[in-house]
Amino acid sequence: MEFYVKNRIDETKIKRRSIINSIIKYVFAAVSIICASFIIMIVIFISLKGISPFVREYTVSGDPMRVNFWQFLIGREWSAPNIYGVGYLIINTLYVILLALIIAIPCSVFGALLIAKIAPKKIGTFMMVIIEILAAIPSIVYGVFGAGFIVRIVKWAANLFGVQTAGGLSIMATSLVLAIMIIPTITTLSVSAIRAVPRELEHGSLALGATVTQTNFRVVLASAKSGIFAGIMLGVGRALGEATAVTMVCGSMNSGPTFGLFQRTNTLTSVMLASFNESEGLNYDIRFSAGLVLVVVILITNLILNTVKKKLGRVVTK
Repeated sequence: MEFYVKNRIDETKIKRRSIINSIIKYVFAAVSIICASFIIMIVIFISLKGISPFVREYTVSGDPMRVNFWQFLIGREWSAPNIYGVGYLIINTLYVILLALIIAIPCSVFGALLIAKIAPKKIGTFMMVIIEILAAIPSIVYGVFGAGFIVRIVKWAANLFGVQTAGGLSIMATSLVLAIMIIPTITTLSVSAIRAVPRELEHGSLALGATVTQTNFRVVLASAKSGIFAGIMLGVGRALGEATAVTMVCGSMNSGPTFGLFQRTNTLTSVMLASFNESEGLNYDIRFSAGLVLVVVILITNLILNTVKKKLGRVVTK
């Protein structure tokens, strides 16, 4: 009798757990569907708005107007309300990010190596806290810092070399602000990648007669390549999507592309944000078109970086 009662109790518990598990499963499924539906709605809204300037006519200054897709895609001028071209903006965006990466990658990797392997533990912990705080600072703060400090430094450097600049608003200022913004992201992931390198590899290198410096650069960094590159990818993603800080220091050049370090520039994100003063009409919808171009640029960039990351992973494995 006791055995029968015990089995009944166990069956009841199993059924109760099964019901709870089913409820939890359906709750998570519902939450996932809701989140996915939000993403789908956003994509549909942006796509419809972004395509509209090429398929419908707008009234601009009393005249009907429709944007030509190819002229928009390869255009070298953005001058509302009549001329919209993002060709030069794509080039400017990639150029500014390339300069930012040239500054940020060495600082981030060497900083991560210092935090993870060289500095005493307490100093490394303190530095890591500072890096995490910098990563959490809103972009508007970086923009204000750039407009109030970096722009002045760039202006002083331009005057030193006898170069004219728009008060310091320039490609150099934009690249420096973006570099400062992405350094914490790249550094954080690089530290994690370096700390994940097995100690046996370091000990083996030292046992073979390599110095600590040689071990850090040729063994540790080489083994952490994949993780470091993942940090670079996240940094590129943040830089590509940054608008507020870039708009505050770029100078808003309406034509291009521009390559001089002390020249003004414009990017896909800054042109979407600048002079945004209405919520309808061509000047509003065309910004969604620029947003679609930005999404495509980000996707292509991520595909290229992912391919390079996989190849680096294979090299490290070999």
